[in-house]
Amino acid sequence: MQKLQTVNAETLLYEPLEKPSFVVDSLIPTGLSLFCGSQKIGKSWLMLKLCLCVSQGIPLWDMPTMEGDVLYLCLEDTFCRIQDRLFRLTDEASGRLHFAVASCKLSDGLIVQLEDYLKDYPDSRLIVIDTLQKVRTASKDNAYASDYGDISLIKDFADRHSLAVIVVHHIRKQNDSDVFNKVSGTTGLTGSADATFVLEKEKRASDTAKLYVTGRDTPYQEYTLRFRDCRWELVERKTQEQLAKETIPDVLFRLVDFMRDKEEWIGTATELLAAMGETETIPTVITKWLNE
Repeated sequence: MQKLQTVNAETLLYEPLEKPSFVVDSLIPTGLSLFCGSQKIGKSWLMLKLCLCVSQGIPLWDMPTMEGDVLYLCLEDTFCRIQDRLFRLTDEASGRLHFAVASCKLSDGLIVQLEDYLKDYPDSRLIVIDTLQKVRTASKDNAYASDYGDISLIKDFADRHSLAVIVVHHIRKQNDSDVFNKVSGTTGLTGSADATFVLEKEKRASDTAKLYVTGRDTPYQEYTLRFRDCRWELVERKTQEQLAKETIPDVLFRLVDFMRDKEEWIGTATELLAAMGETETIPTVITKWLNE
């Protein structure tokens, strides 16, 4: 039995360690990412655009990319369909972007195939597997154990080679205040992934969608995207700090300004609002926010 390899806190505190890197700055880290969305929403268009950007070293939505070889496993497509998409997206495709429309299953040698690919293209930065279901086999194991086991195989591979692997997956048709709970399968999938992306439209026929992002090294973000001419265009990006600020009512910011030149103020909520000149805020509302 192999002995546990440990490190003490003092050593860890002062040991210079390599920080996680990003294939797309502040968005896609090295490691395993799940990219989820409903069927036919346009996930493959976004993945192809991402692959083109990384293979050419050009920005994605003004975010720098780490240039390198890219492998896109388009397991639900044909080369003819891929060619048509390329014609729609670019006039100059890179020789560093590689496609495959068939592969082994995870249980039958996919990781070995990927290892062999890296021997031929050691400067690879990104691998996209589209979709997860195409590389899985039916299992009689516990659903959580099966999900966690399958995704862990891919994560271990990504970590060993310090590259980004994105696995495309589907979401369930259900209402939930947390979009990440809509990811099809158990929490074994999202729990093992380094980052999770959910692309969702409010209405099926809409040309706009929200891209929700969360991860271990990726701060929570929301992107508003518009699908135009086969491309997902960035409309707006909001960071976790911006989203948190939006939930704070404006009256609290005016309260901060009111208190800026005062050491203290004593009185009821009604008296406070009167002193501030606020006429449209209910006293119980400001009391609730101040208590929080």
